Amino acid sequence: MHEVHMGIGFATGRRNFKKVLSAYIHTWKVSKQDLPEGMEVKLHLFVAYDVEYRNTKSTDYTNLPQAELGSVFGPGYAGKRNAVLLAALENHMDYFLFLDDDEYPMAVTKNHDVCLWSGQQVFLSHLNEIADADYTNGYHCGYISPIPHIRFNETLDEETFRCFIEAISNDIINWASIKTLMQSGGVTYASTEVLTANKAVDVPLLGGCKFISGANLCINLKNPRKTLPFFNPPGARGEDTFLSTLLKDKRIHRIPCYTFHDGFSIYHHLLDGVLPIHLSAITTESEAVNQRFLSACIGWVRYKPLLTYITAPAEYETKMQAIKTALNQTLPALAAYFQDDRFFSIAVEFDKYAKNVKRHYNQFALARRTWERIMDVL
Repeated sequence: MHEVHMGIGFATGRRNFKKVLSAYIHTWKVSKQDLPEGMEVKLHLFVAYDVEYRNTKSTDYTNLPQAELGSVFGPGYAGKRNAVLLAALENHMDYFLFLDDDEYPMAVTKNHDVCLWSGQQVFLSHLNEIADADYTNGYHCGYISPIPHIRFNETLDEETFRCFIEAISNDIINWASIKTLMQSGGVTYASTEVLTANKAVDVPLLGGCKFISGANLCINLKNPRKTLPFFNPPGARGEDTFLSTLLKDKRIHRIPCYTFHDGFSIYHHLLDGVLPIHLSAITTESEAVNQRFLSACIGWVRYKPLLTYITAPAEYETKMQAIKTALNQTLPALAAYFQDDRFFSIAVEFDKYAKNVKRHYNQFALARRTWERIMDVL
């Protein structure tokens, strides 16, 4: 009998975490019968929880339903993303799967304007591929992007918005993909071709990065020295993007398995079996949507300088000036369209992080060196 220890990691701050966890547990109980003969998988749960994020308390994460957990999860908890990964290594996990508390083990496709839903065997899909890879990364559907559907007008035309998106974008967030997404009301639907082909593919190298996401992401821990830390500049987004800059020589498999991202926390009923035939469009009529969009834009421009410094150092000054010019030209239109002068803070934050890029790069390098020293001890 071949025994495999797989860590399951959540970084969470929502009470809904336990309900999401239960959905993955029940899916695993059904799918583990399809494991290769002679393989026994023991799952271990690692939770990094933040009680201040949504005003929760520790028992919202630690008082778990033992009747469900007893047969499939062992104990283990730590503080934050790198800490839970380190805890998994210290506990001799073979593999470690990061999941998000607002992503559910299901896929939604669209046929003749009707949503079609399918359950996804997330654990099994990663287990089938991770032994031959350094990382396996699944797909995401649902409300992935915080960018709402924009009804262009004289205040904000398509060309101005395109200029803004291209200024803050990377090779994944770009105008072509955003325009397509807006045409579908901000909803990303799963690809029927990916689901029916049921075949893993290699993640390509784009702009010096092999782009991965931070969830539906499995890491091979068999050789701890091959693992890498997560990093982002203080207050910025992009810990998965900065990890992507370090993966040039890694074997990254994109596996045919989706999770549904409930980015606005409005589809909890999916976990109760209530499957809508239509998904609501994300529009600028919602203050919550507009706030999330603004917060995301600030997060993006905070990490754009460091990402550029890492991937295109020779062009850094030229690119920073081009972004600054684009922001100065487009932000007045965005502030007027959303009737929110806080959009001007995007340029302020960009300037601040551009000026501090060398310090952030040194912090990034220090995080890597520190992680290497820890791995040497392990």
